[in-house]
Amino acid sequence: MSSELLIQRDQPPGVPPLSLTGERTLPDVPAENYWYRRHLAVYEWIGSRVAGLRVIDMACGEGYGADVLASRAASVIGVEANPEAYEHARLRYRQPNLRFERATIETFAAPVDVIVLSQTIEHLANPAEVLTRFATLVGLGGVVFVSTPNLLTIAAPGAAKSDNPWHLREYRAQEFAELCGGIFASVELYGVYHARKLALHSFALRLGWDALHPRLSLTRAFYNWFVPVVSTSDFRIARGPLERALDFVAVLRK
Repeated sequence: MSSELLIQRDQPPGVPPLSLTGERTLPDVPAENYWYRRHLAVYEWIGSRVAGLRVIDMACGEGYGADVLASRAASVIGVEANPEAYEHARLRYRQPNLRFERATIETFAAPVDVIVLSQTIEHLANPAEVLTRFATLVGLGGVVFVSTPNLLTIAAPGAAKSDNPWHLREYRAQEFAELCGGIFASVELYGVYHARKLALHSFALRLGWDALHPRLSLTRAFYNWFVPVVSTSDFRIARGPLERALDFVAVLRK
């Protein structure tokens, strides 16, 4: 794939585009749209639960998630250590109740009701330490939302992890629940699943579509059309069955 296809398109004036490295997902990259919408669906789900609250979006990346949260929350701080991602987010997303800080998730602190950690815990060498710190920051009555991919659906069968070089560990549902339950008294675990046209596509794959489209020389044309039109409504968040979930979303309280 051409490197030009992995750079954000059509950014506002003065906002430097980011390149897709695999470390974080990005909007405005058509080939990445599936992953962006999959993560955005979770941010929208969390956003509907944080109205009027003070929120920190830890490791906020490009900033799109913090922007979604700010549409409902009383205030949002997007925390990002990477200098390019931080500068992009600061310049692109502007709401009166939204600001970005360049800092690490291990050191940043501010008064907060909610912490969001999206698709990051699998990157961490010290996940229990980070979650313990988050529990202290939100205190009693606060909530921590954590999303992470399901090892069973992101990795090859029997593999210890996927081939994503940025991931240090990927979790099965029970492993993720045990990690969170060692720190938080209340752990609610949800799954992200395909819906609408992605559910139909999954059904077609089970019927043999993945063997048919190469023989018809339709693969590139089909996915060049299909991936960019995926939307957040093509995902749903529900309680289970968790072994089939694409991602897990934990809702954690002390």
